[in-house]
Amino acid sequence: SDVMFKGELESLRALHQTKTVRVPKPYLLVSDEESRDGTVVLVMEALDMKGGSATALLGSQLADLHLHNMKLRDAPSASRVTPSSSDDSDSTGVTYVDRFGFGVPTCCGFLPQDNEWCDDWQVFFARKLDYQIKRLETERSGASVREAGVLWSVLQPLLPRLFDDVPAIVPSLLHGDLWGGNVSSVEEQGVTVPVIFDPASFYGHHEYDLAIAMMFGGFSKSFFAAYFEKIPKASGWEKRNELYKLFHYLNHW
Repeated sequence: SDVMFKGELESLRALHQTKTVRVPKPYLLVSDEESRDGTVVLVMEALDMKGGSATALLGSQLADLHLHNMKLRDAPSASRVTPSSSDDSDSTGVTYVDRFGFGVPTCCGFLPQDNEWCDDWQVFFARKLDYQIKRLETERSGASVREAGVLWSVLQPLLPRLFDDVPAIVPSLLHGDLWGGNVSSVEEQGVTVPVIFDPASFYGHHEYDLAIAMMFGGFSKSFFAAYFEKIPKASGWEKRNELYKLFHYLNHW
């Protein structure tokens, strides 16, 4: 729980500091020193969330989140942060980040993600999928698991083809686990404001966040229309969307 909640704390900090989308403001982790299992509590802002599907406003705000790091890069006074694999500081998005990864591991569900910094998105994402396959081979057995390993050995060398027509990918701060259960809303000054929570953040390809959003429902057509108005689909988007879904299908095996 320590790894999970520290990852969520740093994720919420990073998202909150972009000021692009509403998240519960995180405060600190509290450890129960008397507990036998090392209980850790994440203390964050209490919000009276009302539920509801992801609307056009959230689609627009999510696009703003994904564009935030690029805008920092292009700002006249931009300062550049090149994190190293040994850098354990949290990356908040306040300064431009030019690599893929995150300062701490974050958990997608119960799965700890290796967010070690990497210069190449394809290498970073292939590492994520490879970990999922190896986890299955260790924890499960049977013909379907063996088949998954064989199919991965075929797919892995073909990954570059899915990015042939993609412009250079600028790292975007991602929510990382944006399914309908992690979306809600609050009433603030008479206005309904979308809220996202329970993140598993890292800096990655902006398209990644939309994969799980399309898997389980809860996101309106207006949400996607508003998002794509700000960040249009690039060539080959549909095939990469299926690729990014693969990570989550393996996670829910």
